[in-house]
Amino acid sequence: MPRWRIRARVPVALAAAGLFLSGCANPSTGSADDDPTKPVTLKFWHGWSAPSEVEAINESIDRFEKLHPNITVKATENVTDATINQALRAGGGESPDVVVSFTTNNVGQYCDSGMWVDLDPFMKKTGLDKKKTFPKTLLDYTSYEGTQCALPLLADAFGMYYNKDAFEEAGIARPPRTMSEFKKAAAKLTVRRGKDSYERVGFMPNFRLYQNSPDRLFAQWGPRYFDAEGKSRLADDPKTYDYFKTTNELIDAQGGYADLEKFRATFGDEMSSQNAFLTGKLAMHLDGEWRGLMLKDAKAKFDWGVAPLPVPDDQADTYGRGFVTGTVAGIAHSSRHQNAAWELVRFLTADTDQVVDFANAIHNVPSTYAALKSPRLDADPRFRTFFRILENEHSRAMPPSTNGGAYIVSLGDFAYSVEAGREKDLRKGLRELDDQIDADNVQAEN
Repeated sequence: MPRWRIRARVPVALAAAGLFLSGCANPSTGSADDDPTKPVTLKFWHGWSAPSEVEAINESIDRFEKLHPNITVKATENVTDATINQALRAGGGESPDVVVSFTTNNVGQYCDSGMWVDLDPFMKKTGLDKKKTFPKTLLDYTSYEGTQCALPLLADAFGMYYNKDAFEEAGIARPPRTMSEFKKAAAKLTVRRGKDSYERVGFMPNFRLYQNSPDRLFAQWGPRYFDAEGKSRLADDPKTYDYFKTTNELIDAQGGYADLEKFRATFGDEMSSQNAFLTGKLAMHLDGEWRGLMLKDAKAKFDWGVAPLPVPDDQADTYGRGFVTGTVAGIAHSSRHQNAAWELVRFLTADTDQVVDFANAIHNVPSTYAALKSPRLDADPRFRTFFRILENEHSRAMPPSTNGGAYIVSLGDFAYSVEAGREKDLRKGLRELDDQIDADNVQAEN
C-alpha cells in the first residue's frame, strides 16, 4: 500500500516531551569515528507495519547480519516522522542510528537542520558513486542545497490504470497520450445515470479523490516551483495556468464539479474492496505501482492495463513521464556508530540483490539503475511500466523545502478553491499563493 497512509503509534514518553522539529535546543552530536568491524548494535527505525512488509524488512536485516556478523540490528517498526523528529531532537541513548521516512517532503528539513548526517563523505570513503547508482530524480529528492542527507530506498511512480473492457466498449483503441486525447476519452467513457449521477466516470479529476493531490497530475507539465533564489514562482509559470485550465475542462467534459463531487461521495475507501476503480466506477485512474498487486489480490472482474499519464499537447515528446516519490533512508546525527550505520544504509539502498528482493517482496519500484535492469525483477509488464516512468528523464518529484511539505498543502488548498469555482481571479490567487509560500519559508528559516 502507499506507505504515507500507514498509521503509526507514537511512544508515550516522546509524545509527552513535546519535542518537535523547530523551536528546540540543539541535540546531542554523534560520531563517525567508530570502527564498523567491531561488535555493535544499531537501532533501526522504520514505518512498515503490514505483516508482509515487516517480514520483508526483517528478511533484509537477516541478510545484512549474515554479511556483517559483528553488527546486530534492533529494528523498531511502525514509526512516524513525527516520532523520529522528536527522538532526534531529544538525542540520547534511545534515539535511532538509522532512520527511514516514507515521505520525501521532509528531506529539506532533515538536511538543512543537520538532523540527518551528510552521506557524501561516507560514499566517498567507501567508493559508492551516487550518480552511477541512482536515477537523478531520486537523488534530487534525497538532497537539499547540495547536502545529500538521505538515499532512496525503493520508489513510487504514478501512472494511469485503465479499464480495458470499458475502452473496448467505448471504441477507444489505446490509452490517451495527450491532454486533448485525455479529455475526449474521459467524456466518451463517462456513462450517466439520470440527471445528476453516473454509472461510470471516465476520469475523476477532483483533487480530493484518493491519490489525486494536485502535485501528482501537475508533474505531467514539468513545473518549476521555485526560482534560483528559492522564491515561489507558480504565478509566473504559464504551465500553472494551462494545468488549471485543463483540469477544469476535464471537469466540465464530464458533467461539472457538483455532479462529480456527488458521485465521488459514493466511492468506497481507497484501500478497500469498494475502491472506485476496482468497482468499475472509474474507467481511468491515477495511482501508484502498488495498486496493481491490490487489483490482482482482489481478482478484479475486468481486464485492466497501465500506461503513463497523458502530457500537454505542446509537450507530446515527454510522454512516458510521471510523478515520482519514495522511501528515503538516512543516518541520525546523534548516532555514535555512524560508520556501522552507513554499512546498513549502503546495503539497503545500493546492494543490487537486496534492492531487487525487497522490491519484489513489497511491490515497489527499484531505486538503482542496476536493480531496474535485473532479470530477477517481477516480470509483469504492467508493473514494469512504472520502471519506465521512473527512468524517464522528464519525470518529476517535488523539490525539497526547508519547511517540509507546507507549500504542497498550500497548493492543495488553493486547488480545491479553483476546482470548486471559488477562485475568480486565477492570476491574483496564484500571486497570493506565492506570497504565502514565501512567507512560510521565511518563518521556517527563522
